[in-house]
Amino acid sequence: MRGPFLAVPILALLLLFTVPWWTLVLAPEWGTAGFAAGTALFAVGLVTMPVAMVFGHGKRQRDGAARLGDTLLAVSWVLFTWSVLSLVLRVALLGVDDPARSRIVAGAAALVAVSLLVYGNRVAMRVPPVKETDVVIPRLGPALDGLRVAVLTDTHFGPIDRTKWSEKVVAAVNALDADVVCHAGDLADGSVARRRKQVDPLGGVQAKLGRFYITGNHEYFGEAQGWLDHMAGLGWDPLHNRSTLLERGGDRIAFAGIDDPTGASSGLPGHGPDLPAALDGVPSEVPVVLLAHQPKQVATAREAGIDLQISGHTHGGQIWPFHFLVRIDQPMLSGLKRFGPTQVYNSRGTGFWGPPFRVFAPSEITLLTLRRA
Repeated sequence: MRGPFLAVPILALLLLFTVPWWTLVLAPEWGTAGFAAGTALFAVGLVTMPVAMVFGHGKRQRDGAARLGDTLLAVSWVLFTWSVLSLVLRVALLGVDDPARSRIVAGAAALVAVSLLVYGNRVAMRVPPVKETDVVIPRLGPALDGLRVAVLTDTHFGPIDRTKWSEKVVAAVNALDADVVCHAGDLADGSVARRRKQVDPLGGVQAKLGRFYITGNHEYFGEAQGWLDHMAGLGWDPLHNRSTLLERGGDRIAFAGIDDPTGASSGLPGHGPDLPAALDGVPSEVPVVLLAHQPKQVATAREAGIDLQISGHTHGGQIWPFHFLVRIDQPMLSGLKRFGPTQVYNSRGTGFWGPPFRVFAPSEITLLTLRRA
């Protein structure tokens, strides 16, 4: 059984490197020296990327290797994508003889890929812009009309030290003067000891009524309970399959949270999504905002009649056209969508995972304003 499972990633790896190698090196006929240099470069990348990913994201958790592997993954993915799309240009240039045609195609593919990588890195590393959205919740009491909920998610503090970025994100959130601030999971990659320097600025987040945090799937690759405890120590309220009632002007709203589904197989006692436990004690007439890391968790939320689910996880695809693969697993990529009685707001995420690039999937700090009508 191990052979077929290994065959898929090996085939994917070969395609990622051989398709752009053919487009940029073989087809243009750059001569013996050009062919040798280009082939050697792609061969080094082909060998280095999986080794760096194993050392960087495996048991050894070497940050330098992770940075190298992640960057090579993004470069190979973008080169592969635009090498495939360059076939359209190749067909359009049928009247041009080779090697001129192949050289034009190679140049165009390389130019687009490099431009997108440079721009994508800038988008990933910046402090995200604020995306404002109004959400109508008919059951909302009049005193809660206009409640402002700031959302962070998928910060993925990891191999790149983004402590300064973290501080700037906190300043941007505080400038919103939100009533509630939520973090919808995938806080960091790695243990508390390794990543707390980047996470600790979140202790300075200000909110009038509450700060809530839930686990994402990546917490369960590291130290989920440790992060729940650490965020509690920073003054956040971890909604670990539980809820909190907030009141303003005599009207109430519940903020509930459930674990990521990965928690069920983590081996940690009491972890895994448990919506009935999260809603225990919430009066039926009180509207509920549910934090659930993955948008597909709406399947259980809609059955419970949840008013609004706030999710992340998808990163909006992060690097196009990975968007299409994400949609195979999730019911939506980003934005606001209704599923029966339940609305889901799915953030594209505040940070990024792995490759420090975002292509056609900008990050965001979200400000949701809850309205009665």
